[in-house]
Amino acid sequence: MSDELTLETDARGVAWLRLDRADKHNALSAGLIAALHAAADTLGADPDVRAVVLTGAGESFCAGGDLGWMRAQMAADRATRAAEARKLAHMLQALNTLPKPLIGRVQGQAFGGGVGLISVCDIAIGVETARFGLTETRLGLIPATIGPYVTARIGEARARQVVLSGRRFDAGEAVRLGLLTRAVPEDALDGAIEAEIAPFLSAAPGAVARAKAQLRSLGPVIDEEVIEASIAELVACWEGAEAAEGLDAFFGKRPPRWRRA
Repeated sequence: MSDELTLETDARGVAWLRLDRADKHNALSAGLIAALHAAADTLGADPDVRAVVLTGAGESFCAGGDLGWMRAQMAADRATRAAEARKLAHMLQALNTLPKPLIGRVQGQAFGGGVGLISVCDIAIGVETARFGLTETRLGLIPATIGPYVTARIGEARARQVVLSGRRFDAGEAVRLGLLTRAVPEDALDGAIEAEIAPFLSAAPGAVARAKAQLRSLGPVIDEEVIEASIAELVACWEGAEAAEGLDAFFGKRPPRWRRA
């Protein structure tokens, strides 16, 4: 499908969507964001697709937003920043509203936007060794565009436990938070994914799509107003002094000014 995203569909109608930037820990670049959105549109419109599995190549599921891409937004004008933030937000919404079951195969660590991708999955199975984090505040940012989905997934109270500090947490805590459905040994991951796929192949696909849409309507509202507010928050962060300091510190391999430990 692209150099950064692989899409394969098997004879059962199970689509395997793989983030393919292993050398960059599958960080979300502009190209990968566009490819994911296009894939969601394509798969959603394909009547032969019964389920979608989202996974990553290499040791990481997704390390979050590509920091080079984020740094470029800070040097851009406001309209460009907003346009890029909107592409990220609409990609997440396209996956969240995908009228197919979306199963996360979390084979490695996930941070920031990677946690956002897990949050839009209907089911997510991860390896026991995986580590997670919403680490944006450590860079002077916030998980803005992924925030509605993370909060819908784990709830406001649990989100406060991991968003504000930006701390990392293990797979066991990810299960307790509700981010992962369950965690399994690495050699049991594929079997666990197949066990999740199997029931969908016996369910009426139209009924599955309608049930998913109804359940979304009964949960927290993530409409265009909420999405636009999340975009505005991300743009405001990109324009702020803390983000400039955080990214300069990261690329300069030094602690940011606010660090006290």
